[in-house]
Amino acid sequence: MFAIGRRKLVWGAGALALAGAAGACGESNGSSNDTAQATGDDMVIGRANAPITLLEYGSAMCSHCREFEEANWETLKGEFIDTGKVHFIFREALAPVSPDGSGTIESITLAMYQVARCNNATPEQYFTRLGVFFEQQPAIFQAGTMANVRAKLIEIGTAANLSEPQIMACISDPAGAQRIQRLSDAFQRDGTAAGISLGTPMFFLDGRHVDTNSIMTPETLRSVLDAAIAAKS
Repeated sequence: MFAIGRRKLVWGAGALALAGAAGACGESNGSSNDTAQATGDDMVIGRANAPITLLEYGSAMCSHCREFEEANWETLKGEFIDTGKVHFIFREALAPVSPDGSGTIESITLAMYQVARCNNATPEQYFTRLGVFFEQQPAIFQAGTMANVRAKLIEIGTAANLSEPQIMACISDPAGAQRIQRLSDAFQRDGTAAGISLGTPMFFLDGRHVDTNSIMTPETLRSVLDAAIAAKS
């Protein structure tokens, strides 16, 4: 259980009103969707004209997203993104929802995204920082107080050569809440169009929904991506 309870962030992150737009952290099932396209709000890495595009709705505070990243990121990036086979789009989601309705977890999740993006981070910098947040996710959940959460975010940000004033300014930037609202709207739109319940991680391969359970290991991920690439040949 998240120990921080009903105490709210005082950073001006602006995510508390977005709790209703957040999804569950876990598997979502359903058919297909052909509407998911990259937007200016997404973080994108890989060759733009790669044979296939993989889009992930993911959350820095979602344990299932962390499991996917820990199991698969090295394979996905090294074997498919860096080799020009996959154009990868990461779309930020707010999940899980705070069980007490306070919006605390959602606010922390947005703050993590803001630090990952801070100081005009390149996609490589963003995904490196996001990987650290996934590694530190259990510690952030167990932080216990807002002061401890803040300290953890500053620790991660300073390790990425950001100053504390830069970190706090990025967390407080109201543009972050505006962006996450647009992404939350897209999350609901794409999930509804695919006929699936909202949950993270949620994947679309060339616009079609992919069952998360089918790509949770390097072996199954390779199989699905290689088949999609072969189909384009």
